[in-house]
Amino acid sequence: MKIISYIAPAKAILSGEHAVVYGKPGLVSAINLTMQFAVWNDVNKNIDKAIEHIDNTVQNYLKKESINYHKKQFNFSILSNIPIGQNLGSSAALCVSASAALLEFYTDRQFNKDAVNSVAYQAEKYFHKNASGVDVSTSCHGGLIYYRKEFEFLKTISALHQKLPKKFEDNLFLINSGKAMETTGDMVDRMGKLYNAKPEKTEKILNEIEKITKRMVVSVIKEDDVYFKKNISDNEILLEKLGVVSTRAIKLLKQLSSYGAGKMTGAGGIKQGSGFLIFYADKPQELIDFLNKQKITFYKFRQNQTGLQRL
Repeated sequence: MKIISYIAPAKAILSGEHAVVYGKPGLVSAINLTMQFAVWNDVNKNIDKAIEHIDNTVQNYLKKESINYHKKQFNFSILSNIPIGQNLGSSAALCVSASAALLEFYTDRQFNKDAVNSVAYQAEKYFHKNASGVDVSTSCHGGLIYYRKEFEFLKTISALHQKLPKKFEDNLFLINSGKAMETTGDMVDRMGKLYNAKPEKTEKILNEIEKITKRMVVSVIKEDDVYFKKNISDNEILLEKLGVVSTRAIKLLKQLSSYGAGKMTGAGGIKQGSGFLIFYADKPQELIDFLNKQKITFYKFRQNQTGLQRL
């Protein structure tokens, strides 16, 4: 029995949450939490709806591109250490790994990352109806991605040929503020209503986020950790102005302020938690001790440079 298996990483948005939906750039890093999807020829009478949707998306792509393929039944397995519904791109990693595996399963050939990314982006709309595409692009390509979607037909995906400096990575953490009650789609809808109700005010905030995203790129290139940390703080202030950060997450950031500076990463949430925070620590060990004492879940930030891989 031939098993086809692919693995794709999670992501953390360094800057550009919500702004990417409105044509602004985002700076995103793939991280070393991963989703593995395996598929083989077999009967599966209880196929998951999400996988069924990805499967349909793959087949529609093959038909549209006039690529010969053999329709056959399959079973699958998923192995993941990405927290689900925590704004780290678990659905994107699933769409990328499953799309790559199913494309090969039906055609007996491997597809390049651009093709997989295109299919995965369409599949992700099942999870997020107004998906920007930044999550799947980062999961697919890995590394640091500078992303902008001007229109549906005009997207710029720029892989920065530079890692986050080691001194940045050594001080970066992902800290759980609590799972958001809202989905990414809910939060995007909320932003849409805010934009329609207060377009000038919202556009002004989004423009400021764009400036910070560009400044963050500069801080990475110059390896300026002080500037990088300031951009994180400034970004969080703007996200709070957009109303996408919960009181619980804001309170946690204040508690942690003596150890460094942080911001929400991802779509956020307001009723309870806001998912994971990205945090730059001035005092890493003291931060770790505090988080362990308070029993707060956290991960050491580690970059993923490879993106989608066939196992």
